[in-house]
Amino acid sequence: MIKQKKSITLPKLLKKAQTVFNAWIRDRDKYSGCISCGREVEQAGHYRSQGQFSSLRFNEMNVNGQCVRCNHFLSGNLIEYRKGLVERYGEKKVLFLESVQGFKKWDRVTLLGIIDTYKL
Repeated sequence: MIKQKKSITLPKLLKKAQTVFNAWIRDRDKYSGCISCGREVEQAGHYRSQGQFSSLRFNEMNVNGQCVRCNHFLSGNLIEYRKGLVERYGEKKVLFLESVQGFKKWDRVTLLGIIDTYKL
């Protein structure tokens, strides 16, 4: 009897995809500075939270490099984050981002695609 290789669980796959995506964001933004204050990029911060707006979890415009102070201690520093988004992408695109609603249940194929697309 041949043993089948156990596939990685969906929660672990989601975590891996988030880790790979966040590393890509930090690398993309390392010379741009924190979107909220301009300091050194240390984390990937979401403008619209991944908990409430899971459909935006891997959206490149919704996730930008942030310093620990803004992302963690100032809960995203969202007023300044928005100003940075408008400067970087324009008001029209930010308004569109703010209009997006919805929950997304991530599937295995999509997550594997995200990992493959964003791995450094």
